[in-house]
Amino acid sequence: MAKNVLRTKSYDFSIKIVQLYQHLSQQKQEFILSKQLVRSWTSIWALVREAEFWQSTADFIKKMSIALKEANETLYRLNVLQDTWYIDNIQYQSIYPLGHEILKILISSIKTLKNK
Repeated sequence: MAKNVLRTKSYDFSIKIVQLYQHLSQQKQEFILSKQLVRSWTSIWALVREAEFWQSTADFIKKMSIALKEANETLYRLNVLQDTWYIDNIQYQSIYPLGHEILKILISSIKTLKNK
């Protein structure tokens, strides 16, 4: 069940990230951080999808660990975008909590499998 929740939430977050990228590139003319944001997040989505077909526990943990690093990087970039006023607090609050929730799901998934 956790995989389905993670898949659904990460897909929803992907949509939000792409929409934020569109806003930043079209309205704010910001291209560097927003492209990095899309790259780091979409790699998480790909790793989550890839992990659904894990071949071993070690394989799953490896993919989820890389996704965790990318999620942390994505949230860092969101913080930078807010602190540099490219996104306002309303935009930040509409996206950051979901990303943080996904980060916690990834941590929990990794810990659960490492303890088995």
